Amino acid sequence: MLHRCLTYTYKLTAPFLIGFFSMMIVHQAAMAQDANRQEIENIVREYLLENPEILLDIQAVLEARQQEQLAARQKKTLIDNRDLIYASENQIEIGDPNASIMIVEFFDYNCSFCKRAMSDMEQLIKANKNVRFILKEFPVLGDASVDAHRASLAFTKLMPEKSAQFHIELLAMNGPKDGARAVELAVSMGADDVTLRTEMEDPSIAEAITQVYSLADNLGINGTPSYIIGEEVIFGAVGYDQLAEKIKQLAQ
Repeated sequence: MLHRCLTYTYKLTAPFLIGFFSMMIVHQAAMAQDANRQEIENIVREYLLENPEILLDIQAVLEARQQEQLAARQKKTLIDNRDLIYASENQIEIGDPNASIMIVEFFDYNCSFCKRAMSDMEQLIKANKNVRFILKEFPVLGDASVDAHRASLAFTKLMPEKSAQFHIELLAMNGPKDGARAVELAVSMGADDVTLRTEMEDPSIAEAITQVYSLADNLGINGTPSYIIGEEVIFGAVGYDQLAEKIKQLAQ
């Protein structure tokens, strides 16, 4: 499975569709004893090449079906994993803890789009006191990200009252973030170096990351940032205005 920062495009190529469509017809026709496989395949290929708009129709139907399946899977995941989504001990929360409108964000400390989106989060919280962000540690950009998130998760367990500040400061840093930089920041904020590093190696830290990976897979999330707002999964750094509109709709 490939996770990455922001991109979400699945396109079926024309050669694939031609081959797939031909294979299905030939497979069915091959059941007849008098069928000439090569002849049928050539006829199908010729027809599709002369009528390429059929490929667009096929692609549209397949994509619509995939979207329906994803929507059903997302709905089930949001219901079955409510506690993990909104009440995990391994999450960072920013905003009024009593705010009723919760925006869940999947992020990676090395994602430049997440760094830009942080200002959207701060603006939204400032504009609406009834909004809080729940941040899911979702390292998708390599081993350095995984190590930075391990330090973040350990720090959140040891010093939860400072987890929001830690998140903002680490994400705002310029350049790549790795375990060393995350540990350095945590220690500067009062964490004990040895205790923190010991906690980073606890199996529960790796399990917390695995849980978020599984949750993201079931929601169709493979990039950062991504959001859950109400019953909707939103992909990409959509910006302040779109997030504000989603919040407005949810509040109505």
